[in-house]
Amino acid sequence: MSCVLAIDAGTTGVTAVVVDASGQVRARGYQEFAQHFPHPGWVEHAPEEIWQATLESVRAVLGQVDAAELTSIGITNQRETVLLWDRETLGSPRRAIVWQDRRTAEICVRLREQGHEPRVAELTGLRLDPYFSGTKLAWLAEHEPRTWALVEEGRYAVGTVDSYLVARMTRGLEHVTDVSNASRTLLYDLTTGDWSAELCALFGVPVDALPEIVPSWGEVATTDPRSFLGLSLPVAGIAGDQQAALFGQTCFDVGDAKCTYGTGSFILTNTGGELVRSDAGLLTTAAWRSPDGTDTFALEGAVFVTGAAVQWLRDGLQIIGSAAETEAIAATVDSSEGVVFVPALTGLGAPDWDPHARGTIHGLTRGTTRAHIVRATLEAIAFEVRDVLQTMHGTVPARTSLRVDGGACANDLLCQVQADQLGLEVQRPRLSETTALGAAFLAGLGTGVWSSTDDLRETWQLDRSFSPRGDRERADAEHARWREAVERSKGWALL
Repeated sequence: MSCVLAIDAGTTGVTAVVVDASGQVRARGYQEFAQHFPHPGWVEHAPEEIWQATLESVRAVLGQVDAAELTSIGITNQRETVLLWDRETLGSPRRAIVWQDRRTAEICVRLREQGHEPRVAELTGLRLDPYFSGTKLAWLAEHEPRTWALVEEGRYAVGTVDSYLVARMTRGLEHVTDVSNASRTLLYDLTTGDWSAELCALFGVPVDALPEIVPSWGEVATTDPRSFLGLSLPVAGIAGDQQAALFGQTCFDVGDAKCTYGTGSFILTNTGGELVRSDAGLLTTAAWRSPDGTDTFALEGAVFVTGAAVQWLRDGLQIIGSAAETEAIAATVDSSEGVVFVPALTGLGAPDWDPHARGTIHGLTRGTTRAHIVRATLEAIAFEVRDVLQTMHGTVPARTSLRVDGGACANDLLCQVQADQLGLEVQRPRLSETTALGAAFLAGLGTGVWSSTDDLRETWQLDRSFSPRGDRERADAEHARWREAVERSKGWALL
């Protein structure tokens, strides 16, 4: 049976899965890598650690399937993280700056005060925020001029995680990215479908340092077996993680929407060939590009910290042993008893967009227990998603359901709270790793494992549906209290 190897290079680790023609996962491997926090608000990854985690996760699946069954590779990745590497040695001169990193807040303020944001938004569909790659590259040019000089000389390549992995897999032969990743850099023009010389000049990035933009599926590179565990396979699918999840959820029609609960939460709605723009804190982004050059777009709400808040409960506060415990712990109390957690640990994303916001916990009393804090964390995730979907209302077609995926969707309590807050049916698929599945689907389309998106729809299977229940007035009151807490968290880092 023909199978596809999908690599999901996420924020905290790399997952490799092998997907067969029926859409079932035949093998799975995972390897975590280190998070580096050199200063408050800074987040970095070592590129070599990402690469070694990729090799380890793929090595794990090769121990479970016959490599001869693999037909192609699909790659999906954390999107706005930027890396530099030597084109000859493939070594990196510094750690990657991660999408969560907030160090460029002042650059954003400066560019905004200079009046650039309207033009940037017009070209990119994005906003001036530290989240996006362009501001990170501008910071490198300003603060690490010796390193940046080698970028300008052509020795160092600039790219996102997908382009770095392709470079490592091909021994530096290919420097490519797809439209979904390119559209998150602040350097890409949505209307022309290519890098913008105007934007590259604004952020000081040489166009020649950037990867070639290729379709999201179709053969674009071939792995070198000397570098990639003896495998010589076409790289036939590339997409940023959230667009890959939209594809993996088979949201191919206009108005189809999904929410991925990962390190952050990301809500995307397919808008087809139309560039739908928002003045209310949402992003217009490229979803994917077919081999014939046709672009599909999406409207996105990006919430920076959701699963990362649970990770913080585990590693920072140390009040849980694992994410899987949160449902049982939260279920020991009927409510959070007025405790509200705003997990603005790296600022606020959509729809508020405040890089100076910081996490806050309100409503603590002598009777507050860890169960209340854990429940408030799950509720915060649902509140954040509600904020985004309410903002989308009226901009895109009305929906009756929301498809969810990502690790936290296994939490029944979270899914039920989400349905209650939205007043919508929440649908969870049998396979929650839809980000990796989307990468597999793209690569399989690119190599003939599947002939059309209609074939892919047939593979989607429902695990469980959650219908709204409970008191609507109570849900609205809880959300109103949440919004009050959000307002109090804003601008905290400036005090």
